[in-house]
Order: sequence, then structure tokens, then C-alpha cells
Amino acid sequence: MESLYFLVPCALIFIGLAIKVLFWALNSGQYDNLDTEAHRILFDAEQSKSAEQSKNAELAKPGAQTHQTNSAFPNAESPAPDSKNP
Repeated sequence: MESLYFLVPCALIFIGLAIKVLFWALNSGQYDNLDTEAHRILFDAEQSKSAEQSKNAELAKPGAQTHQTNSAFPNAESPAPDSKNP
């Protein structure tokens, strides 16, 4: 019971701070434009596809480097050609 004398005021202070942060976010414009970020993901995927296509076009040139990396993990090393993959 004595712990409630400490926990209830702490909870009220926490709720007050959360409401203050919420109103700060609303007044500072954090929620004004929710669609731009959702569309930005789609445009980034299209830009990476065009970058991958230009990279493939460069590899198709005669004398170009023939080593290709995994497009999902560009920094990951490819397995050796004689290793067995399951």
C-alpha cells in the first residue's frame, strides 16, 4: 500500500509528460504530411532498380569486370565457385 504513494504520482507525472510531448508534436507539424514518407519508400525502390540496371549495362560492356554481387546483400561475399551449396 505504501508503494502506491510513490507509484501513483510517478504515473501521473509520466502521463502529463506524454501528453505534453504529444501536443508539442502536433503543434510543431510532425503529423502534417503522413503520405510523403509512405510514397518515398516506393520511389527509393524504383531508383535502386534503375541503378542496378545501369550497373548491369556497365557489366555487359566488353572487358568489364564479370564478378557480380548478390543484389540483396551487396557487401556480402559470393561463395567460391567450387563450393557446394545445398
